[in-house]
Amino acid sequence: MEDDVMLSTIDNPYNPFTNWDEWLAYDIAMGHQTCEYLAKVCFTSDSLSEADQKWDESQAIDKIVKDDPFGIYIKVTKNMGENGKMACDGQKYGIPVPVFD
Repeated sequence: MEDDVMLSTIDNPYNPFTNWDEWLAYDIAMGHQTCEYLAKVCFTSDSLSEADQKWDESQAIDKIVKDDPFGIYIKVTKNMGENGKMACDGQKYGIPVPVFD
């Protein structure tokens, strides 16, 4: 099984594992509603084990990334960023990335 994964967007400079509040505020401000989107795609149930739930969430994230018509969604892991910042650079995708202090 792979490391813990989460869904994010290429323009969000925050790591949702280490800077959840900032990540979520940015996601909402940009109108992505990533958590809600993942909830629509991901099947979950109390009858599933934690491992099965993580596997299903990972599969849902893969589907979202694969089927994304705008190319904004990415699958991130805990170790992708340092100091709460994401390792990906949205500017290489032609998306302006705001600078946060």
